[in-house]
Amino acid sequence: MKDIFTLNDVEVEGKTVLVRIDINTPIDPETGKLLDDRRVRSHKDTITELVEKKAKVVLIAHQSRPGEADFTTLENHARWISEITGYEVEYIDSMFSSYAQGKINRMEPGDIVLLENVRFYSEEVINRPADAQVKTHIVRKLSKVADIYINDAFATAHRSQPSMVGFPLVMKSAAGRLMEKELRSIGAIMENPKKPVTFVLGGTKADDSIRATKLALENGTEYILTGGLVANIFLAAKGYRLGEPSIEFIRGKRMVEQIDIARGILSEHMDKIITPVDLALDNYGERMEIPISELPRNMKISDIGKGTVDKYGDIIKKSGTIFAKGALGIFEEKNFAYGTEEIIKSIAKSNGFSVIGGGHLVAAAKEFDVEDGINHISSGGGACISLLAGYKLPAVEALRQGTL
Repeated sequence: MKDIFTLNDVEVEGKTVLVRIDINTPIDPETGKLLDDRRVRSHKDTITELVEKKAKVVLIAHQSRPGEADFTTLENHARWISEITGYEVEYIDSMFSSYAQGKINRMEPGDIVLLENVRFYSEEVINRPADAQVKTHIVRKLSKVADIYINDAFATAHRSQPSMVGFPLVMKSAAGRLMEKELRSIGAIMENPKKPVTFVLGGTKADDSIRATKLALENGTEYILTGGLVANIFLAAKGYRLGEPSIEFIRGKRMVEQIDIARGILSEHMDKIITPVDLALDNYGERMEIPISELPRNMKISDIGKGTVDKYGDIIKKSGTIFAKGALGIFEEKNFAYGTEEIIKSIAKSNGFSVIGGGHLVAAAKEFDVEDGINHISSGGGACISLLAGYKLPAVEALRQGTL
């Protein structure tokens, strides 16, 4: 942290401060209701400190990815930020239109605005080096109407996208309070993790997890326990035929190429990557468990089975350090919450040092009332696991290049 500026180093009074936050939140697909306010609350300290120091606060953030059911505007998020901080937050339904720029130029000290979902703009979903992202419209337009850039979005720090890496190269920049806290906490964890080290990787963002798997194993991690889409990809890489619904889901997530990547990792670390021994299928809404020897089935794989829960629980029990990201099944659906519930409870009961991250797994920990048993709850899943695996985070490296 010594080579990254923080809010302690920045004079913000009267300045227009562009703040990248991560309020990407699980959303009920039927009602559109935001399910977990933890990520919004995690930015409260940064936002309130800037307001109290009389800055003009311009918030930028994303929700989900293009094509996903929860890819939506940030209008409801603005209401949540208002409720949690106690300050009025005005939602603006664009990012760098003349209307948005005019609003920013007319702001008074203490005002807060939240611009539209940055991923509504195609530039934001392309990962490129920071020097290329400087040339995007997002960076060129917004850097002209702001004085200082603060990155508080630790959960997205593993993405080399314009709003994460472009601004520090052209503006005075610093880390927000959440970014600072996460880097300090995880840095301390990494110094001397107690062995054996176990990663529990689930969820649907399998590309992040598979990438982290490779380096974590190269750096001496003893066990990788897989669930969710990560498990399905490793099972396919082992040669199992999953059934058309599950393969179609992998296609829909654009993760087919990850099967070959997983196959390459398995060729070197087969004994350390643990895949399910049984699975729960969605049989017209009912839970049906089968051993993996009975694949393929023309039903969607929706959870790990009891045998897998028992096997994973035994490994977690003897682990010295546990890092977990992502749900093990579709925990939002009652019939398929079992795997996630039992594994998160095993982690909470273990004697090992535990770290969890990612919106869905953190929401599960809260729902199953085991938060107090977790040593560190990170605001980020992919970023946390990437950092723990040994990767440098693009957004953090961009802040290191920044100046005041």
